[in-house]
Amino acid sequence: MKHEWCIADTASADFVCHMEDVLELYKKPYDAKWPCVVCMDELNKQLKQSKAPDMLVKPGRVYRVETRYERNGTCNVFLSFEPLTEKRVTTISTRRRCVDWSVHIQSLLKFYPQAEKIILIVDNLNIHTGAALYENLPPVKARELLNRLEIHYTPKHGSWLNIAEIELSHLSCQCLAGRIGDEKILEKK
Repeated sequence: MKHEWCIADTASADFVCHMEDVLELYKKPYDAKWPCVVCMDELNKQLKQSKAPDMLVKPGRVYRVETRYERNGTCNVFLSFEPLTEKRVTTISTRRRCVDWSVHIQSLLKFYPQAEKIILIVDNLNIHTGAALYENLPPVKARELLNRLEIHYTPKHGSWLNIAEIELSHLSCQCLAGRIGDEKILEKK
């Protein structure tokens, strides 16, 4: 099957191999003990606090937004999404490191206690590895978690094949747009 519509002319055999692997996973039927696919990605969000409140809208006037703001750092949103059930697991961290990814993976596996194995689609970020679990957990615990995961990687420059990326785009537009002043507000949204 040709996928010329979604790959560049310079796509390598490695690209096509990973792409077809991910596309085959999306065709798997749902099974509660073996969820067909859980897609995972992350989003970085700048925390900005307005220096003054926005002006209330009056009839016949344009909404006015305060342009001055104070930077309050950044946060990272990890999102796992199961497309067939629309279930989502999110964790917020102040950084995007191996330890933060391993915390998210632990939350994901707790969310699916009945699942024998979770098929996880991720992009090629350097923290999306089993080694990240070993760096932050005792080896026995890391192995226990990895035994419940089957990790599949999107092709390099093909992270758009990860449905979690689409979910994060919607999340950004629908509820994370505009200024968010601190981590607690981000978590609530």
